[in-house]
Amino acid sequence: MDIQSTHQFLEWLTRWINQVPSKSITQVVTNPKQTAILSVDVINGFCREGPLASPRVAKIIPPIVKLLEDAWSLGIRDIILLQDTHEPEAVEFGQFPPHCVRGTSEAETVNEIKSLPFYPYMQTVAKNSIHSGINTTLDTLLEAKPELDTLIVVGDCTDLCTYQLAMHLRLQANARQLHRRVIIPIECVDTYDLSVDDAQNIGALPHPGDLLHSLFLYHMALNGIELFHIA
Repeated sequence: MDIQSTHQFLEWLTRWINQVPSKSITQVVTNPKQTAILSVDVINGFCREGPLASPRVAKIIPPIVKLLEDAWSLGIRDIILLQDTHEPEAVEFGQFPPHCVRGTSEAETVNEIKSLPFYPYMQTVAKNSIHSGINTTLDTLLEAKPELDTLIVVGDCTDLCTYQLAMHLRLQANARQLHRRVIIPIECVDTYDLSVDDAQNIGALPHPGDLLHSLFLYHMALNGIELFHIA
């Protein structure tokens, strides 16, 4: 590994993320009836309780709630909640500790979203892996509404479920010749942090949150996913 060039890239990466334009949702959305918000894994098991809960991730809840309120006021009515709802013996538990098992409080939407007056109008999609489009009803929902050409993705984790969802939406559009925008408000996504020392103590792989959050935002932008800071 070329340490010097890597260091130069990381310095550039920090400047680049800070220079991403700030916009209000009215500047991002041109037609509310053709726009959907897809929220992935904003549930108790990643924010409040259980082995994968992260206080860092929980900090995205307020900006997501504000975005949802602003979107609803603007006239956006398509809001999809994609959420881990694992089988009790999920194969994924070979890679991650058991989490968000169906029927448990970990698999429930956070209260801040459930308390929104328009929560009953949101659609919930259960998933059994970090990929929102494999063995779920997501594609069927989107195919039933071909007018949705602007998809705003929020949630966690930037380098895991959020990345898989946004890339699925972007690459699917590319493959099918669909003129679709996939957009991420940076303040509404994040990932967990696990230091080298803490990882070694528990026998896990380290997970530098700031680095992976930044790198995966960059990689999504590299693939045509739009980023913006919330004004």
